[in-house]
Amino acid sequence: MATILSAVLPGAGQIYNEKPWKVPILYGGILTNTYFVDFNGRRFALFRDALIAFDAEEPNQFPNLNRDGLVRNVNFWRRNRDTTFLIYLIIYVLNIADANVDAHLSGFDVSEDLSFRWEPYQEISPLGLPHFGLRLKINLN
Repeated sequence: MATILSAVLPGAGQIYNEKPWKVPILYGGILTNTYFVDFNGRRFALFRDALIAFDAEEPNQFPNLNRDGLVRNVNFWRRNRDTTFLIYLIIYVLNIADANVDAHLSGFDVSEDLSFRWEPYQEISPLGLPHFGLRLKINLN
């Protein structure tokens, strides 16, 4: 259920799992990535417009850059913008995975009552001969 909730609305699975402190971290990541999408998109558009102006032999904002420099900057900022879009997908998938793993581990006993004990061990081999030894038994209750 937590997985489905997180897939529909990011953060809903964390609230369902009673871990609401994770939601601000998730949305902080989304908002930070939104800032970088906007920043990289504006820089890409700026250099793209300068490249178009350069090709039209009009003045542009970067008179000290030649065409190769403008093309390198356009490609650099486009690649950064596209990478930040990929980061949205990574955040979304991690949100779903976190809700799923947390839901599966919610029933796991993490009490302090862990006990170890040695006990005798006997096994019959395929030839019918008995084997004796000691076994370490871990009690997780």
